[in-house]
Amino acid sequence: MKTSLTVQMEETLYYYCRENGDIVVEEVTMPDDQGIVDTLSCRLDAESQFEWRCYELKVSKADFRSKAKLSFVGHYNYFVLPEQLYVSVQDEIPAHIGVLVYHAYVSEDLGMPGYFTIAKKPQRQALQVNEHQLLYRLIASQAREVGKAKKTARGLRVFGTEQIYKELKKRQPDYDLFGGGVNYYDRFIEDTQNQAIEAMKEELEATRAAYFELEQRYLEGK
Repeated sequence: MKTSLTVQMEETLYYYCRENGDIVVEEVTMPDDQGIVDTLSCRLDAESQFEWRCYELKVSKADFRSKAKLSFVGHYNYFVLPEQLYVSVQDEIPAHIGVLVYHAYVSEDLGMPGYFTIAKKPQRQALQVNEHQLLYRLIASQAREVGKAKKTARGLRVFGTEQIYKELKKRQPDYDLFGGGVNYYDRFIEDTQNQAIEAMKEELEATRAAYFELEQRYLEGK
């Protein structure tokens, strides 16, 4: 489960890369068992060659010092860190790895959660994996995100009843019978009932209108 800070950093990084003219996607599985990079971006350089960047987002010391594989396989590779964490671990960052430091905006009215400053520039290295395979992984991950977006746009109608039921069952532990708070299940039932009431109101109004029209025709025919 991603923390809210991770989500904010991820969102800001996506638009940061886009503003720099990159193609960008999150959570890309690398070739040759090189792990999963948090964010991968690609652009064309002055010679129309692909230039690859890999970003690993860390929000705590435990996260930073995790034994999980770091997928620094691109030409340029970065840690993306909150300012306080960067201050704590800056001496542990390899010389060739760059650092983007995340700063959260105080106001939520600026369109983005925060912004980055470049605390350390990365050194260019040779690509560590086959470029054709890396390009295929980028395309596959983009297709995955497009699929998610299309499903979201089309709503629940793309899912079968059995799929929806299974997802509701997964969330059963979060259902608080006695806590008194409003939860998903109560909200779902309330919304369903409200929709039924509104549908009945519309049907009743339509029936009244049809009855009034018939009554008028009857009176005009007498």
